[in-house]
Amino acid sequence: MDSCKKNIWIFNHYAGPPSITGMTRHYNFAKKLETAGYRATIFCASEQHNLNFSVIKDDSNYLELKEHGVSFVYLKTGEYRGNGMQRIKGMYRFYAQLMNNYKEFITLYSLPDVIIGSSAHPMAALAGIRLSKAIGCKNIVEVRDLWPEAIFEYRPHLKTTLLGDLLVRGERWIYKNADAIIFTKEGDVDYMREKKWNIESGGDISLSKCYYINNGVDIEEFDKSMACNSFIDEHLENGKFNVIYTGAVRDINNVQRIVGAAKLVKSTYPEIQFLIYGDGNRLEELRDIVAKENIFNVILKGMIEKKYIPYVLSKASITLLNYGQSTYNWSRGNSSNKLFEYMAAGKPIISTVEMGYCLINRYNCGVSLPKDTDIELADTVCNFYNMPQSERDRLGKNARIAARNFDFNILSQKLIQVIEEVCK
Repeated sequence: MDSCKKNIWIFNHYAGPPSITGMTRHYNFAKKLETAGYRATIFCASEQHNLNFSVIKDDSNYLELKEHGVSFVYLKTGEYRGNGMQRIKGMYRFYAQLMNNYKEFITLYSLPDVIIGSSAHPMAALAGIRLSKAIGCKNIVEVRDLWPEAIFEYRPHLKTTLLGDLLVRGERWIYKNADAIIFTKEGDVDYMREKKWNIESGGDISLSKCYYINNGVDIEEFDKSMACNSFIDEHLENGKFNVIYTGAVRDINNVQRIVGAAKLVKSTYPEIQFLIYGDGNRLEELRDIVAKENIFNVILKGMIEKKYIPYVLSKASITLLNYGQSTYNWSRGNSSNKLFEYMAAGKPIISTVEMGYCLINRYNCGVSLPKDTDIELADTVCNFYNMPQSERDRLGKNARIAARNFDFNILSQKLIQVIEEVCK
């Protein structure tokens, strides 16, 4: 089967182009696939996650839009806020739209050779498997978040319920029926061994069909954006030591830890400032704390367009990969977009949690903290501040070298190898 004739459908509820969202993994893959002679179409939800708006404004079931040659088919899923029942209904609607309209999609976008069904929720993978069986093509399940483990982290009581049991059974069914499985964290394949689902442990899932392709960064686009998308920000240009965090301001991101650390260093090192770029449900609460306690070295910038992130990071002295140690199972690694953006910026990285398969340690481009406390972070920031510039430059250079291994040109070649393997 000639690669130039291969047609790839990608199901990802939360995908989108960079003009709308930061969840651009499959946009980047689709661009590289098209360049390599494949055809790629991304099916995603009309309601943009955490952005509170819908791409579809009328009663249409779906809408196709293109950005830089990449085709997005937005499926009408309904509005929701937060993580309640409406969000769950939206997940089901995404699945239902795929199942109900796939014959029209074949007419419009041709019969696929491979369907990639990507989490964060399993309905995309389920649709990919069921449709691939119905139309006689291959399927790849991509696991960006382990479900239902990610749910159990926050609601451990569900593990022992009938619902929890059904979710785990459904997860195993998906892995068993996938033609290939892509994990985005290096250690996620350990999950199969822990569950004893792999053949070597007496299970029925072959680890030979499991692959690892983490998130990454398009270095060429990153550098272009850094050069072309500068903007005026007095705090980036005031000559201070910039500790920069970019990303969501939610519980899992533990941004209150940054504020606590800043409070500890503000008197001793007023030259250090903490710049936080992002939005989330904890933002206003943190603004109140900063104002009431006069934590003048914290500036909560709120949301900025993604195109400005490379320029912002270019002004960092150090960057923060900030999480809570107890809010997630970090033993299998981390594949967050911001990690690779920090690397591409060539800046030292502080991670507030120690992770398994740690890329920061592997490439010697920063430090991972054994404790996610205010004082641990404050002391580490001060150590970086007192570090010779030459040493910070060395760590930053290592980060940039590491980024080259996670460039989407490299990652896309790995994806193509998986596609070719399942199509044999």
